[in-house]
Amino acid sequence: MFKKTALITLMAASLAFPMTNIEAAKPEKPAVENKNQNQATIPYYVDESKLPFSSLEGYETDRYWGVHKGAGYRIEVPENWNGDLVLYAHGYRGQGLELTVSNPTNLRKYLLDNGYAWAASSYSTNGYDVAQGVKDTHALGSLFNGKAAKPSKTYITGHSMGGHVTAVLAEQYGNSYDGAFPMCGVTGDTELFDYFTSYNIVAQALIGIPKGEQQFPASESYATVTAPSILAQMNTNPVVYQSLKAVTKNLTGGERPLFDVAFESYKVFLLGQNTIDPTYGVAAGNLVNTVDTVYQLDNDPSLSEEEMALNASVLRVAADPQTKQQGLTGVPKVTGNIKIPTLAMHNIGDLFVPFSMEQIYAKRINENGKSDLFVPRAIRAVGHCDFTVAEEVEGFKDLVKWVEEGKKPEGDDILNPDAVADDHFGTKFTRGYRAYDPERYYSH
Repeated sequence: MFKKTALITLMAASLAFPMTNIEAAKPEKPAVENKNQNQATIPYYVDESKLPFSSLEGYETDRYWGVHKGAGYRIEVPENWNGDLVLYAHGYRGQGLELTVSNPTNLRKYLLDNGYAWAASSYSTNGYDVAQGVKDTHALGSLFNGKAAKPSKTYITGHSMGGHVTAVLAEQYGNSYDGAFPMCGVTGDTELFDYFTSYNIVAQALIGIPKGEQQFPASESYATVTAPSILAQMNTNPVVYQSLKAVTKNLTGGERPLFDVAFESYKVFLLGQNTIDPTYGVAAGNLVNTVDTVYQLDNDPSLSEEEMALNASVLRVAADPQTKQQGLTGVPKVTGNIKIPTLAMHNIGDLFVPFSMEQIYAKRINENGKSDLFVPRAIRAVGHCDFTVAEEVEGFKDLVKWVEEGKKPEGDDILNPDAVADDHFGTKFTRGYRAYDPERYYSH
C-alpha cells in the first residue's frame, strides 16, 4: 500500500466490540458516484523510457516491457525457466499521475537462480485502487502467455496494498493461481482506514476536544493547530501519552514484543493520516466506519469506567451506504474465502499497515473454514514491509513446497493472545539483525 516511509503508524480494529446508540458523523465531502468514470478522467500516463531494465550482473534472461491496457509492465524469463511464473503486485503509489513498475527486489535473484519467471504491472491507475490492481495483475498473467508460454504454475505475491491485491486474487481468481504470498498486506481491507481515523479522533478526545468539535475529515487547521496540540500534550501529559499508546496497542494486535519501539517510531506520523484520503476518487464516498469500534486501555475485554468514559467522548464516523461494495469494485473486501494455499507474513511492529491486518485475515479465514489453506508468519521488525531477503525467500520456498508436495508448513499462532504477548514471539521465522530488538538475530 502506502510508500515505504521511514517509520509510520496505524491501527486496525482487531478488538472491535459492538456499541449501540452512538451518534455517528458523516464527512462533509462529495461522494464519488462512479469510480470508474472518475478514474477514467484522470490523465494517468506511463513514461515508457523508464520501462526497460537490465539483467542482474552475471545473468542471461529474456526481458519484456511495454504498456498493456494502460498499465506498464515488466517480464523476466531466465534461460533455465522451470515453467512457473510469479506475478508481483506493488504497493500504494500516492495520487500522482505517473504509473510506475516495481521489480520484486528481495525475491528476484532467488527466482532467477531457481528458474522462475516473474512479471509486474504498474496498474493503470494510482490511488488506493485495489480493484484495478487486481484486474491489471490478472491481465498481465494472460499477456505472459503470449510473450513466453502458458506457465505450469502461477504464484501471486505483493507488498502492502499489493498484499491486498494478492489476497483478492486468491479469492476471486483462485482457479487461475496455485499459491499466494501476501506480505505486510492490507488484508483487513477498509479496517485500515478505520484505524487511521480512530488514532486521530481518540487523540483529539484525550486532549479534551469535545466530541462535536473533533475533526473528520480534517479541516485546514488540523495540520497547523490540532495535530501540534496533540503532539504537545503527548510530550507533556503522561495520561494522554499512555492512554493513546494503550488504545493503539489494542487496535494494532494487542500485547506483543517491540510495541514500545514501534509507538515511538510512528506516533507523530499517524497524526498526518487524518489529512489524507487515499481512496478519494476510488471509493464511492466515505468508507470509514468507527461506529462499532471499542477503545480499550488494557487487556481486559470488559470496559472499565475510564474506558466507558473514553468511548463516550469519541466522535463516531459512519460509512456511506454505497461503499459496501461487493465483488471487484473500488476497495474490494477480503472475505477470507481463499481458494489456494496462502502464506502471509507481517512485521509485528508495523503500525502503518499494522499486525492486526494479518489477525483480521486469519480470523476471516477461520470463519470460512479455510484454515487448512492458510499459514501466517510474524517477523520481528518495526518498519513497514521490513523483510530481509532471507525472510522473503524462506516464505516463498515454503509456499512452493506446500503447493508441490502437499505438506502444510509451520506458522505462528497469531490469534492466541498469550502466544503473541510472549517475549520470544516472532523468533521462529525472523532472519536478520535489527538493532532495536533485544533478541537481535535469529539464524534457525
